[in-house]
Formats: sequence, structure tokens, C-alpha cells
Amino acid sequence: MSQIAFWGAVELGLVYAFVAVGVFLAFRVLDFPDLTVDGSFPLGAAVTAVLIIAGVNPWLAAAVAMVAGAAAGIVTALLNVRFRILNLLASILTMIALFSVNLRVMGKPNVALINADTMLSPFYGLGLRDFYVRPLFVGILVLAAVLIVWRFLESDAGLAMRATGANARMARAQGVDTSRQIYLGMAISNALVAFGGALFAQTNGFADVTSGVGTIVVGLAAVIIGETLFGARGILIALAGCVLGSILYRIAIQLALSTDMLGLQASDLNFVTAALVTVALVLPRLRRGGAA
Repeated sequence: MSQIAFWGAVELGLVYAFVAVGVFLAFRVLDFPDLTVDGSFPLGAAVTAVLIIAGVNPWLAAAVAMVAGAAAGIVTALLNVRFRILNLLASILTMIALFSVNLRVMGKPNVALINADTMLSPFYGLGLRDFYVRPLFVGILVLAAVLIVWRFLESDAGLAMRATGANARMARAQGVDTSRQIYLGMAISNALVAFGGALFAQTNGFADVTSGVGTIVVGLAAVIIGETLFGARGILIALAGCVLGSILYRIAIQLALSTDMLGLQASDLNFVTAALVTVALVLPRLRRGGAA
């Protein structure tokens, strides 16, 4: 694997680290199986691309994308909390609807950002090669996001959200408004995912309506890989594990597809993805079986 391919994999892993953290909030903190991310990721990319093309500041465009992602998460929470639709089904309904919303936002299946100014534009030409600049920039944003989410989850509001996911009935008995926590958690989760989509559009130079296909699988794989490596050692370690898991996942895929010995092609991406996720799911069970 070449140096450019390696850093490209690291860059993509860092972009999807936002997805991993969002999935961690929904699945592990709230215990809410959320497939909305397959729609909120391309939503963030679509909103950002359209606004940048219209001349809006890239940072502001990414912020608007986060608001759009949060709105998508709130819709899923509304269907579940207010209308009592099963959480998984509610997220599927929102995900399906977002496909049409994303098409409506872009007006066409994809939007190119060639020669458009992005958040990274000011950092090019400073002496570093481009394939170093992008992962460094995204890495700093990921670090900031992890620290913010960690501090939030350690706060009183974060503890209430964790209590809601651990035992909603007990949390309500302690005076926690569990409905509000679900709304807040789903909004934050999908806002992070949408910001990942915004970064994806700006680092790759395009937004595509199909870019969200399989996003939930990538996020879950990153979370599971992180848990396999670090175990349950606190919130900050778990969040760091999500980031590292996302990077390792992308590097593993890049290695698999670039190794001639395996005979894999780009068309085998879904197969490699399924195999890696399966290994990540099975390995902890094998370890527990060996320990027993």
C-alpha cells in the first residue's frame, strides 16, 4: 500500500469517526438502534455542497448541515416517542424519507465542489503535502469533538442520558425526563453524523445521494472494533476506541483491496466490509469463550 493510499485511508477513517461517535451515542448510550445515519450522512454532504456552491462560508455551511442532521434525528425521536413507533422502524422510515429529501436539496444525484473553497483551503500551500493536510485537519476536529462529547456525557445532562439508555424506567423514577433525553441524544448523534458528511463532501470534492449507503455498518464496525481493543474502561476510552476503530477499519479495507495476493477488486468492497464486521462481532465472543 502506497503512502498516499495509507493517509487517504486514515483521512477517511477520521471522517467516519464522527459517524462512529454518533452511532456510539445512539446504540451504546441511549440503547436506540438508529438507521437514520444512512440518510443524515448524505444530508450533511448535500446541504454543505449546495451552500458552498451558493457562496456560503464553508464553516457556516457545515454548521447548517449539523442543524439539518439534528432535525433528522429529532424526526426519528418524534416518531418513536410521540407516536410510539418501534425505534428501529422509526429510523428506517426517516432514512427512506431522507433519500428524497437529499435529492430535493441537491436537485440532482450529485454535486461537485471542484475549485470551490472549503474549510481546508486556507491550509493548503503551507509546506505540507495535501495528503498530510487533510488527515491532520480532520484529526484536530475529531479530537475536539471527542473531548466535547466526553465532557457532555460526564455532566449532569449526560448522566441523565446514560441513565435513560441503561434503564429508562428507573431513570423516570429518579425524575429524569427520558423523552427529552431521547430527543437530545438523537439530535446530537445525527448532528455529528451530518458533520461527518459535510467533511466528506469537502475533503473528497463532491456530494452524492448514495454516499450514505452502508454508513451504519461502518459506524457499528468502528464501535465494535474499539470495544474489542479497549473493552469497557470509561467514556473517554470508549470514544477514543470509536476513533481508532474507524481508522483501523478503513486501513484494513485499503490493505485488503490493495493486496494482489488476495485477488480482491474494488467491486468486492461490500464483501470485505461484511467480512470485517463479522470478524469484529465474533472475536469478542471467541475471547469470552476462551476465557471461560
